[in-house]
Amino acid sequence: MPQDQKANLVVIVDDDESIQEALQDLLDSAGMTAKAFGSAEDFLDSGLNRETGCLIADIRMPRMSGLELQARLKADRCNVPIIFITAHGDARTRLQVMRDGAVELFSKPFDHEVLLGTVRATLEM
Repeated sequence: MPQDQKANLVVIVDDDESIQEALQDLLDSAGMTAKAFGSAEDFLDSGLNRETGCLIADIRMPRMSGLELQARLKADRCNVPIIFITAHGDARTRLQVMRDGAVELFSKPFDHEVLLGTVRATLEM
């Protein structure tokens, strides 16, 4: 993968295949390079964690949650900007992910244009 594409890679981690496909289509239609994974473990095993410009991750997933993924990346000193998505958001969860360095937390269903704007801004950081 060329260097300029590495910084622009957007990775989606969500156990819901329909969410993966919808987000991948959305990002592709906006001219972004996107790759989707069905679990945090699959993403970590891919070796793309240090090549990812922006990570969109669900909070609630089987085996390893988005919160656990965030902690694991932080422990590995991998500073991937994370945008969380969730169907089960509350103020406490929002506070936790933001305090731990997340860019944003969107509750499902979310506005696709707002998400795209946040992804664009994150890639430009």
